[in-house]
This record gives sequence, structure tokens and C-alpha cells, in this order.
Amino acid sequence: MATAPGYSTNALHSPVADDFSITQGGPFYRLQVRFGYAGEERRRVVRRALLAVLLTWPPLFILSLLQGQAYGTQTGIPFLHDVAVNVRFLIAAPILILAESGIDRRWRSLVLQFLKSGLVREKELPSFEAVIERITHLRDSMLPEGFMIVAAVLPSLIYKTELLMTGVSSWHTTGSGADEVSLAGWWFDLVSAPLFRFLLLRWAWRMFLWTSFMWRVSRINLYLIATHTDMAAGLGFLSEGQKAFSPIVFAGGTVVAAQIANTIAYQGATLSSEKLPMIAYGAMAIIALIVPLLVVAPVLLKIKRKALLEYGALVTIHDQAFDQKWIQQPRANEVILGHPDPSSLADLGSSFSVVRKMGLVPINKPTLVTLAVAAAVPMLPVVLYATPAEELVRAVLKMLG
Repeated sequence: MATAPGYSTNALHSPVADDFSITQGGPFYRLQVRFGYAGEERRRVVRRALLAVLLTWPPLFILSLLQGQAYGTQTGIPFLHDVAVNVRFLIAAPILILAESGIDRRWRSLVLQFLKSGLVREKELPSFEAVIERITHLRDSMLPEGFMIVAAVLPSLIYKTELLMTGVSSWHTTGSGADEVSLAGWWFDLVSAPLFRFLLLRWAWRMFLWTSFMWRVSRINLYLIATHTDMAAGLGFLSEGQKAFSPIVFAGGTVVAAQIANTIAYQGATLSSEKLPMIAYGAMAIIALIVPLLVVAPVLLKIKRKALLEYGALVTIHDQAFDQKWIQQPRANEVILGHPDPSSLADLGSSFSVVRKMGLVPINKPTLVTLAVAAAVPMLPVVLYATPAEELVRAVLKMLG
């Protein structure tokens, strides 16, 4: 046990924490293990991403090509001109898979940080490991992924076309009737779209598991210090877990941006009319990643309230002693210049200021900026596409002038 919590040289060690993973488990993962696609090695991750692309995009292209709907004027939106579907399966889907190993390593490092920083003391280690084991059990359960499969397939049984593409003929149908789904449309409904939805739902489930981990850990007796300069009693590093989610925010942004590009290109929408969905996605993505951190707010509130009273009393006692010594009853033989008393007065005041400024949600500005950028970058091509060149030139010249 470390004599001074927070020194990594004496940090606790836990094999359970070393093996923490949110992505490496569950029925779908075990299926990947069986066929040799599981693992964090770059080669295996790339193979999984490539397999997802091969299952979703080439069959759509081949089937639409066979029915003359891959390009040309036979239909309002040929397959190769459908920005939404190509971005979804060639860009977003691979990102959802390629991001797994990086995010999982980041989350594991944050779990280990609880031990390295001394937040978990030796007597609390069994409780900490019990939390990890509970999250692992939830991760490996079959029921959640069963619900995810149903939720991924169900929309395809209800809607036979893209929701935002109503009123426009596309490669989804044969063209002879709005209800006659094309071969590519069937593959999209039964394979491509459900697989993509499943990938998204799995990330939502993983965020739930991470949120559950933070909530459970915050309930054990952590060694939290209100005067910690991260303004979160030592839990400020949890913000990094949300920042790690930026590739998923980016992937979602590409899907939203591509769908908006379709509505502008084929349904006569304008950039002004589509500003709200673009802004809404950015706001929703940031809020969705801040909300999980609220689970530690009750603990931080309790720490802050207690510290305000304790440090307030300490500051009062110290300041009273300082006042008696240097103001009320100054000694002629003592000189304040160079004396340590004023320094202790300032240091203690600074500590109390940290307590007063302590936040209840461990989120920092770099994380918010990173998530905002991840949500906004995919929208830039849409803005450039929908804005006339002369307007862009005038805007640039105006900024330069």
C-alpha cells in the first residue's frame, strides 16, 4: 500500500483491472473469436472492418448494376449517386469498427488510473474489482445483444425505403411501383442497414456499460480530495473517456451530413432549411457524451459540501491566528517581510478557492472542443457543396479584408 496515495511507484496492482475491456466480450465477439476475427491487433481490426464493407456495399452495387440502377437516368437516385448509402457503408461502418481497439485501450487506461492515482486504497480494492467483474458479466450477457439484433432488423420490416427519401424514385425500388423493392433494396433492408444499426447500437450499449462502471465505482469509498487542481476532486481524467468517443461522433456526423446532402441534391432542400438538423446533431452528440458523467455528480457534490465546511473552518482558524499575531498584537521584534506566515495565508486561501470552484461534472474544455470538431467536420463538405462558389469567394475576401 502506498504511504502517500497518488504516487504511481507504489500503486496497487490488479490483474482484473489489467484485463478490463468493454469491447472484447459478448456473443457477437465470441463469434468473431471462432472465425479468427477477434483481437486488438491492427491486422484483425482491419479484417473486421473490411468484412463489414464486403457484406454491406459490394452486394448493393452488384445487384443494382444487374437491374440497371447503379448509374444512369433509369431512376431518380442511382446507387452510385446516393451519397448517404455510400458514406454509411464505405466510411462510417469501418470507422465504427476501427475505433474499437483505440477506445477500449483508453477506457482500460482510465480504469488503471484509479489505482495509479491512489483513488482506490488497498481496503477498497476488492470492491473495485467486484465492479469490474459486474461490468464484465453484463458485457458477456446474451440478452442485450439479442435485443440489439431485434432493434436493428425491426425498422427494415416497417420501412421499405430511406425515411428522408420519400417521394423520390431510387435504386431501393424497381421503378415499376413504389412497393416493389429491388434486389439491392432487399439486401439493404435485410443485411446492410441492420448490420449498420447493430454496430451503432453496440456502441450505445458500450457507453451504457462505461457509464455503469463510473456510477458503481463512484459509490465505493474513493480517496477524493476537494482541493485537487483538476476541479473534480481527482476524477477529472474521466473526461478523457468521453473524448475517446470522438471517432464515433465523427462517424455519426458523416451519416447525417450525407443524408442532408441527398435531400439538397435530390429533393430541392437548401442549406438554410437543413441548418437545424446539422446543429441539432452536434448539440445532441455533445450532450449525450456529457450526460454519462452526471453519474458522479452526487458524490462530487457531497465532497464539495463537506470540504467547504472543513476548509472554511480551517481558513477561519488560520486567519484568526494570523490576525492576532500580525494585526491585533504585533511583536516589535518580528518582521513580516520574508516570514512564512503570509505565504501560508495565501496558500490556504488558494486551496479554499479551488474547493469553491470545484465542478460537479468532470468535463473539460478540450474534450468539449474535440467532440464539437468531430461533429462539425463532416458537415463542412455539405456547406461547401450547397454554397455557391461566388459566395465562398466573397466570404474569404471579406475575412481577408
